[in-house]
Amino acid sequence: MTRMTFAAAALFAATLVSASAITTHAQDITAGGLRISAPWTRATPKGASVGGGYMKITNTDSAADRLVGGSTDISSRFEVHEMSMDNGVMKMRALTNGLEIKPGQTVEFKPGSYHVMFVGLKETLRKGQRVKATLEFEKAGKIDVDFTVEDIGAQTGGVHAAPNLHMRH
Repeated sequence: MTRMTFAAAALFAATLVSASAITTHAQDITAGGLRISAPWTRATPKGASVGGGYMKITNTDSAADRLVGGSTDISSRFEVHEMSMDNGVMKMRALTNGLEIKPGQTVEFKPGSYHVMFVGLKETLRKGQRVKATLEFEKAGKIDVDFTVEDIGAQTGGVHAAPNLHMRH
């Protein structure tokens, strides 16, 4: 192999490895008319007693469904919550009746909005870990999901940045 061909092959291989390291997408989970996309959570500091879970839930069915709760082995309770602003004050509350997802609607669970709470954490959540949980819906029933643990300060999930890769030409 000539030196130029070898260099081109090495560059191509490095590009493939880099591209696969740049994004990792969690697979969507579909149950009946519901699609749960990219469930994720944040790493927690040592001793934290709560964690938040985020995802997108799309209802492709012709009838509404309601996320009423869930469970996980990593916490003593699993709750559906909403954060909102009221006269400049951020408020968080448990949605004791759950959250309705209307037909054709996508609800995004994200920081500062809807989220699930892992209350009474039994362990510290570490980046790269997977947290098994079960979402419970009024009509669709129980759906198992894996939350990917991202950085403590992450604002989005399901995409991991590759380490700084520098190429010289």
